[in-house]
Amino acid sequence: MRPGSRLKTMSLITAPLVLASASPRRLDLLRQVGLEPASVDAADLDETPLAKETPRLLALRLARAKTLAVAARHPGAFVLGADTVVVLGRRILPKALTQAQAADCLDLLSGRAHRVMTGVAVAAPDGRLSARLSETRVHFKRLTRSERDHYLAGGEWSGKAGGYGVQGAAAGFVIQMQGSYTGVVGLPLYETLCLLDGLGFRRPSSP
Repeated sequence: MRPGSRLKTMSLITAPLVLASASPRRLDLLRQVGLEPASVDAADLDETPLAKETPRLLALRLARAKTLAVAARHPGAFVLGADTVVVLGRRILPKALTQAQAADCLDLLSGRAHRVMTGVAVAAPDGRLSARLSETRVHFKRLTRSERDHYLAGGEWSGKAGGYGVQGAAAGFVIQMQGSYTGVVGLPLYETLCLLDGLGFRRPSSP
């Protein structure tokens, strides 16, 4: 191995991990698999879909954009970003900012199946960028008005795509799920670890 190549390999192994998200759920998921980011630095981007942009392309575009925006502030680090989109038919549901928005989302999802798409991207210290998409089908039971209102009163909906978080009380609404549970929570762990490994990140458990 040439000296320069050895130095480059060593720098990748020792490079820190930065999470480009303020989501406590994504941080918890990383910790679940033994990864503790050196820092958390959320990107503040406009998440409005582009004209004729499909949900899949939206999730991947935002994941890449968040990752690159934060990578510019952390040279020499691996940077991980993600974005989650909830889709009913062809309609992209919002990240609920008000209780009324969350109520509208739950009314639409009640008794129906929808898709949750999470794009995840990783930027390596040497400038390489890789991304993957996780897509999961989630089928909700038909919600009674009291079930919906009780969930809304708990406040778990705030800031969540589609107005719910499957890791909380909304887990009781799910009849069936096909795909990645962690992808629905907000960070598909299988895809995330594949990206990190593929770009040369050395996990603590790696030999």
